Amino acid sequence: MKEMTIYLQGLTCANCAGKIEIAVNKMKETKEAQINLVKQEMHIALQEHAEESVVFDKVKKTVHKYEPDVEVTTEKHKQEPMHDCCCCSADGCHEHGHEHAEQGSIKKTIARFAVGILFFGAANLLEGTLQIPLFLVAYFIFGYDVLWRAINNIRRGQVFDENFLMSLSTIGAMAIGEMSEAVFVMLFYQVGEAFQDYAVTRSRKSITSLMDIRPDYANKIDENGNIIQVAPEQVQKGDKIQVKAGEKIPLDGVVTTGWAMLDTVALTGEAVPRRVDAGSAVLSGCINQDGLLEIEVTKPFGESTVMKILELVENAAGKKSKTEKFITRFARVYTPAVVVLAVLLAFIPPLLGMGELTVWFGRALMFLVVSCPCALVLSVPLSYFAGIGAASKNGILVKGGNYLDALCHTDCIVFDKTGTLTKGEFAVTKIEGDDNMLTWLAAGEAMSNHPIAKAIVAKYTQTTNQMPPAVLAYQEKGGFGISYQIDGKQMAVGNSRLMEELGVSYQKYDGMGSVVYVAADNAYLGYVVVDDTIKENCKEALQNLKKRGIKALVMLSGDRKETAEAIGQTLGIDRIYAELLPQDKVSKMEEMLQKQNPKSKIAFVGDGINDAPVLAGADVGIAMGAIGSDAAIEAADVVLMDDDIGKLEVGLRIAKNTRKIVLQNIIFALGVKAIMLIMIAIGMSTMWLAVFADVGVAVIAICNAMRRK
Repeated sequence: MKEMTIYLQGLTCANCAGKIEIAVNKMKETKEAQINLVKQEMHIALQEHAEESVVFDKVKKTVHKYEPDVEVTTEKHKQEPMHDCCCCSADGCHEHGHEHAEQGSIKKTIARFAVGILFFGAANLLEGTLQIPLFLVAYFIFGYDVLWRAINNIRRGQVFDENFLMSLSTIGAMAIGEMSEAVFVMLFYQVGEAFQDYAVTRSRKSITSLMDIRPDYANKIDENGNIIQVAPEQVQKGDKIQVKAGEKIPLDGVVTTGWAMLDTVALTGEAVPRRVDAGSAVLSGCINQDGLLEIEVTKPFGESTVMKILELVENAAGKKSKTEKFITRFARVYTPAVVVLAVLLAFIPPLLGMGELTVWFGRALMFLVVSCPCALVLSVPLSYFAGIGAASKNGILVKGGNYLDALCHTDCIVFDKTGTLTKGEFAVTKIEGDDNMLTWLAAGEAMSNHPIAKAIVAKYTQTTNQMPPAVLAYQEKGGFGISYQIDGKQMAVGNSRLMEELGVSYQKYDGMGSVVYVAADNAYLGYVVVDDTIKENCKEALQNLKKRGIKALVMLSGDRKETAEAIGQTLGIDRIYAELLPQDKVSKMEEMLQKQNPKSKIAFVGDGINDAPVLAGADVGIAMGAIGSDAAIEAADVVLMDDDIGKLEVGLRIAKNTRKIVLQNIIFALGVKAIMLIMIAIGMSTMWLAVFADVGVAVIAICNAMRRK
């Protein structure tokens, strides 16, 4: 698929972004276009025949039709080159410049309101020939930009927008002698616009606050042992870096020298520091609290944990929920419909002899004031922005508003066992066989990275103080075990299915734990039992999920039936499926999805390493304990950045609260506007109430959207 990305520097209006998105989607050269307001960019899937230069020109023209001041480019704004001095980074200067620009804009807005209110107050206090000129001056101070945008949009053929509605209603009010009301409408509208801009900026910052984890520089150790401060992008895999106390770890790596306590709160939401020393893996974005570390880099900056997290969080705003898409479609129909009703209200009753034209014309102007759908168009996306931001602060990365909605409708959660409900920290608890068996077994398991294999190798090295010998012809059989050659023997190591497949007569183990059977040349030698432990607070966390409305807890495990059932019963799991191969887990998930109520969702929670197919197949895939796991971040819809299963309940709470706030805003905004439209039609409203029904409702809805989830 041909794709292109266009950057929209300065785009902050959710309403305008929706209009631009709709217009670009209608272009014959595009298959799909989607604007990410957080990243201020548009991602476009192109038709095969489309030329990028032609598409860019059309998009630029479309954007400037709605937002003339937005800068449209095909290249992202690059940061200034890294300075040699250590007191200031490029990112720091960039952010500092933005803060100055924002402060300057705020000062201009305050000065504008102060001068406008001064003239408006004077006009209300004075009487005579000066009153009307003072009202006009105040009106143009508050409304010059609205009038200018309305004129430009009319010239471009874009009539039915909020600028046109506000201009028409206020000019009409002045025409019928309501000068004070006209100025106040424009003043209140601008107050609402300023508040909306602030709300959008704050909501964007609630998500992009995670950008603070992006490192500004890296202290690279050169060949001569000198420390050189460079951009993180300039450090390669295998290079060594130094991280001092108080600095962010810029790249993923392994500690070679030193020890320290790391602050991981930006990644996991966990306030308790984590100790690392030589041999410990460390992740970019963590803060070194008190030590001096020398780290060997294991991934380039573009593939580091911090960059994957930033990309995930930035892209979250682009994936819209069904509610957001509905509101966008609704706004397209709602505004023109109300304008048509306003025209009919202005002229039909006077023609029927039901009153004077000026009276009905005044009511029609109030209709236009109320018709702007800003309360919905802004507050609904802002609610999802705030929900995603609240989840991020708790170490829960949600890939979009659509997944927040899906979480909200989840009533069944399916868990993988190992690494999810249990710690995944295995230890050998029983050995049935001689020393030769353990040696041959450890030699084969040394070729695997599986937790059970590591536990067996650890037991061997602790017992003998030796590393296992080498093997030949090593092969893995997924869901069964492994085979290899050692000391002239053909070894078979695995579960009961492997023994039965080979026709080996073996002694079945019925106790707790995971059992590994061992055979040499199809002759049974014995077994080793490796056991795991349930995570702390796991039972309490699952009970809290039930309190949040989860009706069924299910466990899928490749482990033995006896072990899986013992753990499941201890935790209060409703349904337990054991001895499943990887493909069996996918089939079981598909079976549950087919039987599920269409209005409900099923979530799957796995460790994110070997559960990618099931994570991708569920309605909501949740990878937990996935810090640093590429597979989890790619496959899951929700990523819990630490190993705390209790974060599931937090995620559900945020999702349900977000949904509740969205519904509150929709019902409140539509309800107030419907009541006001009826009151206007029957002559029970004033222009002041009409203004409240527009701007006041928008401000209240936005405040509701921004409140704590």
